[in-house]
Amino acid sequence: MTAAPAYCPHCGTMLEERRREGRSRRFCPDCEWVVYRNPDPAAGVLVVREDPPSVLLVKRSSAPAAGRWSLPAGYLEWDEPAPDAGIRELHEETTLSVAPADASLLSTRLRPGAHGGYTLVVIYVASAEDVDGTPSAGSDAAAVRYFEPAELDAAALEPEYRPVFEDAIDTVTGDQGAGGSPS
Repeated sequence: MTAAPAYCPHCGTMLEERRREGRSRRFCPDCEWVVYRNPDPAAGVLVVREDPPSVLLVKRSSAPAAGRWSLPAGYLEWDEPAPDAGIRELHEETTLSVAPADASLLSTRLRPGAHGGYTLVVIYVASAEDVDGTPSAGSDAAAVRYFEPAELDAAALEPEYRPVFEDAIDTVTGDQGAGGSPS
C-alpha cells in the first residue's frame, strides 16, 4: 500500500497519528485536517449482444491485469460522474459509443488497486443494439472481442469478474438461468 503523507497538504505541518472514527489516521494538529485513505473510483461499461448471447471484453495491455480479459474500464477524472467515465472508457478502449440513457447500473466491485489500497469499480451494462460503432482495440487494450458464456471457462479473465460478465448477459438477454437471480 502507498504511504500516507507525512505533512499536511494544506498548511505543511507534520502530521500525527490519532485515533479517529475507530481507526488510526494521520491528523494535522494545526488545521485539524484528517487524512482519509479512500478507494480510487473507476467505472466501465459491458456491452452485451443478444444473438448469440455474449459480452464484449478487452484484453488488457497494461497493469492492472495485463494480458487478462476484462471489462472496458478506468479511473474517474476528478470532475467526472461515474456513468460518464464508464462511457468515456468504453470509447477509449473499444472505439464504441453509447448514450448515457442506454447504460444502466449493473454492479460494483472492490478490487485490489494497482498501487496498493483498493479500487471501487462501478459497472454499467448496455445492449449492443444501443451502441454505435464497430469494436476495435483502443488505448489500454491489446484486443477486443465478444465472449459467449461457455467461452469464459477457457479465457484468461481478470480475477473475480466472471460472475459480473454472466450477470451482464443475463440482464440484457432476460435469461435468469443458472447464473441469474429471480426478480
